[in-house]
Amino acid sequence: MRNAYSFWILVSIVAVSGFSQGLLLPLIAIIFEQDGLSSSMNGLNAVAIYIGILLVSPFMEAPLRKYGYRPVIMGGGLIVVVALLAFPLWKSFWFWFVLRLLIGIGDNALHFGTQTWITSSSPEAVRGRNISIYGLFFGIGFAAGPLMTSLVKVSESLPFILSGGLCLIAWFTLFQLRNEFPVEENNQAVQQQGLIQRFGSTLKYAWVAFLPPLGYGFLESSLNGSFPIYGLRQDIGVSEVSILLTGFALGGIVFQIPLGMLSDKFGRKYTLLTVMLLGTVCFGTAALTEQHYIALLICLFAAGMLLGSTFSLGISYMTDLTPRHLLPTGNLLCSITFSIGSLGGPYLSGVFIEKMPDVSFFLIMTVIFAGLFTTLLLHAVFTKHTIAAGQH
Repeated sequence: MRNAYSFWILVSIVAVSGFSQGLLLPLIAIIFEQDGLSSSMNGLNAVAIYIGILLVSPFMEAPLRKYGYRPVIMGGGLIVVVALLAFPLWKSFWFWFVLRLLIGIGDNALHFGTQTWITSSSPEAVRGRNISIYGLFFGIGFAAGPLMTSLVKVSESLPFILSGGLCLIAWFTLFQLRNEFPVEENNQAVQQQGLIQRFGSTLKYAWVAFLPPLGYGFLESSLNGSFPIYGLRQDIGVSEVSILLTGFALGGIVFQIPLGMLSDKFGRKYTLLTVMLLGTVCFGTAALTEQHYIALLICLFAAGMLLGSTFSLGISYMTDLTPRHLLPTGNLLCSITFSIGSLGGPYLSGVFIEKMPDVSFFLIMTVIFAGLFTTLLLHAVFTKHTIAAGQH
């Protein structure tokens, strides 16, 4: 990236994208709930965005390499704007499903382009900080989105129109950017390899870095999609559940940049191991203290503080491990693994709640992140021994 001004335009675009995503989840859920739609059908409509992300992922890399960053970001942003403004045209379950699918496609293009641009152009010394700012701006936008849901009392169309208008204003700022292309240090190798081969090569270098985005996708979608159901069954009020989720989100927002800077100083591997271990402890403690509301709020804030940065830390770690000509593929795999986690989270945690009603919801989070920590630790130990053996 040629200058700081371009960087701030990109992270601002990401904030607006986060805002639209954060708005749509509760807004459409509320509208469908008021119309008497079942919770299962409501949930099915919500996963459309992640299905869109997965559907388009295999086709994202080629246009990025051919046309550069800006056209891909602008194309994705335009799809999001058109889809948002189309919601008021016709209230239908399947029409809105298709629109959310399109938003998933557009958001994937937008995030893939901005993410790859930032990771490719950031010096290693500040890479963690830059990616954490990226995560911070998305988090702020995502947290602010639900604030507009109250406008549905004025008009069902108003939140969609305002959100679409905001995205359109942000989209016009992209014309100020000068287009750039991914650095192809080994262009011949890229051309000779097919998509599956590039996936294989990238996984060989950086498979461990895709585990944090996978875990974060599972965590975020489970907390937002399944925890409210569990909380209500545990006689926690709707407003109290909202405060708990806000506490988790605030923890992630406040500590994005400090953790990014710590990862620049001490290394992504050790930072991830530390936050994974302490985050697991937080969820284990939450499982034991969930009957005490203040203790639970503290545990979730601390879990957000530690684990809210795992997606951005995973991207930075992937960038450290991956050759530059494979960075677009690496960023694509980060999006795919995050989406897989996001799709699986509500379903698996929902099954857990149904099948084990007497067991704490937070136990599944404890088990998931304990498993991720153990895998990262074994990888760190194994690679350390491998390097030591090679030196001898």
